[in-house]
Amino acid sequence: MRIHELAKSLGMSSKDLIERIRSLGGDAKTHMSVVDEETLRFLQGRLSNPSKTSDKKTVVQEVPPPVLAPKKTKTEDFKKSEEEIPLEKSPAAAPAVETKTAQAIRIHFPVTVGRLAEELNVRIPELIKALMGIGIFANVNQLLNEEIVFKVAATMGLTVEKMEDEVEKTIVTEEEDPKKLKLRPPVATLMGHVDHGKTSLLDAIRNTNVAAKEKGFITQHIGAYGVDIPGKGHVTFLDTPGHEAFTAMRARGANVTDVVVLVVAADDGVMPQTIEAINHAREAGCPIVVAVNKSDLPQANPQKVMTGLQKQGLMPEEWGGKTICVKVSAKTGQGIDQLLEMLLLESEVLELKANPDRLAAGIVIESHLSKGSGPVASVIVQNGTLRPGDIIISGIYRGRVRSLRNDRGKNIKEAGPSYAAEVSGLDGVPEAGESFFVVADEKTAREITEKRTLERREREMSGTRKHMSLEDLYHRISEGNFKELKLIIKADVQGSMEALGQSLEKLSTDQCNLHVIHAGMGGVNESDVMLAAASDAVIIGFHVKADPKAESIAEKEGVDIRFYHIIYEAMDDVRKAMEGLLEPTYKELLDGKIEVRKVFRSSKVGTIGGGMVIKGKVTRQNPVRLVRNHVVVFDGKLASLRRFKDDVREVAEGYECGVALAGFDDLQEGDILESYHLEKTAGKL
Repeated sequence: MRIHELAKSLGMSSKDLIERIRSLGGDAKTHMSVVDEETLRFLQGRLSNPSKTSDKKTVVQEVPPPVLAPKKTKTEDFKKSEEEIPLEKSPAAAPAVETKTAQAIRIHFPVTVGRLAEELNVRIPELIKALMGIGIFANVNQLLNEEIVFKVAATMGLTVEKMEDEVEKTIVTEEEDPKKLKLRPPVATLMGHVDHGKTSLLDAIRNTNVAAKEKGFITQHIGAYGVDIPGKGHVTFLDTPGHEAFTAMRARGANVTDVVVLVVAADDGVMPQTIEAINHAREAGCPIVVAVNKSDLPQANPQKVMTGLQKQGLMPEEWGGKTICVKVSAKTGQGIDQLLEMLLLESEVLELKANPDRLAAGIVIESHLSKGSGPVASVIVQNGTLRPGDIIISGIYRGRVRSLRNDRGKNIKEAGPSYAAEVSGLDGVPEAGESFFVVADEKTAREITEKRTLERREREMSGTRKHMSLEDLYHRISEGNFKELKLIIKADVQGSMEALGQSLEKLSTDQCNLHVIHAGMGGVNESDVMLAAASDAVIIGFHVKADPKAESIAEKEGVDIRFYHIIYEAMDDVRKAMEGLLEPTYKELLDGKIEVRKVFRSSKVGTIGGGMVIKGKVTRQNPVRLVRNHVVVFDGKLASLRRFKDDVREVAEGYECGVALAGFDDLQEGDILESYHLEKTAGKL
């Protein structure tokens, strides 16, 4: 309806109607100006009672802003004057859609578009449209990360909080009652150089301690087995005689080994793979018991072995050190009983304990798909007791334990802490090194595995690195108190390896430590990559390359490998990374100032300040500080920054604006709002 038509229906002149509309904050220009339907209803209601329109200032405080400035009004007939702009905060900030509640909505991450729409109580097309508004084109099954969800929720006037998975968090971080803890057997892994007799020693240990009728008879292979020492205890051995497998489990967060048995041939001494095994065990923080194998040979030279161990920082007990060394022979059985006793002694020193009376948890050692039993997993129980019928979770898979078998293929009723068992009943084949735990009911198991499946999909789609790289090191440091850069060095010759290692170690300072966890000659191999993955290290190759298998694993695990031909180039790159490790310095830079000249109060919006930018430029996303009488009374964020009736990102010097502060409702005339930002400078060595 036009102004003159409305005036006629109200029984007044067009001139009087225009004046009345302007007194209400509108901007009716001529009698031909158009009034939309929503504004028309408001005017008909207000103008029927002239007493409420006699004073403009009074009207500004009484009139509900949403009516004078409806969100969908496109007409230019009712633009607000700048001094009344602050009242227009509510319409723009109001949700565009109906929501469940005005309170923060708690959501599990990651979340699909369909699930988010359900949580926000909006229609899926509306949510997809809102996502398109922020530049995200997604379908109903698309996974959304936290940043996107927070951003789209803000545009819809909603507040979202991340909900931690309390169920899984409680299970994983469950605190044990010290009174319920009991001593448990040790879990040992044999490591060492190739052909030094690891497999033979494993067989000798097992065959020496089984009944005669079963001697040498292995019904099945489950990756781990137990040895009972009559009257003394039990030891569980991992049948993973290579340090690659040992480190592969650590790379997945599973450090199941309590003691490492380092097998060194008495006729060969300490070899390159022996050194690698020492470094792997040391980085894992596992104590080392040395088994000097082949001691029965005429050419055996135990003193050579002792000397080599000393050079690697393992001082034998015979020479006044702390490293236990036992002379054994896998062929004759010499020293095996003593070796087992030393393992039990080491476990007593470590005081290994667990609670057998809780729900079971442990590590998957191996897994495969059996024709008769379906998915089968070989596990070692670390805590609690595992029984048939338990509801078990491992990775993204779940199921009910149908059967438990020991390493000899016999069905067992339960498996306690440090015992190995073969489990059937999962709905998939978990990865080696994956953890498992038992939950109370199937509903909990389903919730946890569904969440893990979504998280895996998000990782696969994002393609982000899992481990440390020189590029992302600075960001990793900014998230926590990470102060150590671990390196693995591989070089073509001994001299280059030592020179590069010494040069890099000299870069360490009191503020930032550089630690070479392993150095060796030759190309980068699978073992190097797995150690880097387990230790979050960066690999430096000097005049060498990586073999295809190592490259493939590095790409899969997200391990950073750098190759150099000049030592100074390697040092320069590492120095830059270490500078990122240092705590950055922050410098505050002032962007602009707002002087609050008028304060408006609204029952719906709260306190709104109308002011002018008197210096610089004020930006919406930057923090602000409220200064009153030279005292800072608030430091936080802007809830709203407006020009006329529009939300804006920034307001320049000399322009008026309306502001509202997040979490602060005590604005006063004369207040100064300072907009600022922090400039971060990387630390220097």
